[in-house]
Amino acid sequence: MALQGDPCSNHSYTPGSSDTNSTEIVTLRPDTETLTRQRLPYFVGISNATTGAKAISMNLVIIPPGGSAEPHFHRDYETAIYLIKGRVETRYGQRLKQSVVNEAGDFIFIPPGVPHQPYNLSETESAHALVARNDANEQENVVLYNPTLES
Repeated sequence: MALQGDPCSNHSYTPGSSDTNSTEIVTLRPDTETLTRQRLPYFVGISNATTGAKAISMNLVIIPPGGSAEPHFHRDYETAIYLIKGRVETRYGQRLKQSVVNEAGDFIFIPPGVPHQPYNLSETESAHALVARNDANEQENVVLYNPTLES
């Protein structure tokens, strides 16, 4: 999996070409991954940059075998996740002391501001998740979290 800079080289949207009253349906198929602030491979789908979306985004996140994200929280936006493949433990809350295990087929909701860190429980297969949120920006409101600094 080579990480490249252009998140979506095969789409029909040209940044800056959309007005607020657009009536076009935009289709794209991301064929390259980017590395997120959370240090996970990400296939950028729907966002402001790729489609002109104003208040929603949807992306595919892959957690490599045995991998995890950097601890983080989402400032000012809700996140909905559908786990397509795999089993993932998500540690969350103050100092990441709480934990939930999800598996393929689960829908997951993360409120704004909740620190969390997902771990792929498989050492041999990647976990795949479809992530949607009510923020059309890619990474601007992702904040890295250090659980050791919290009292």
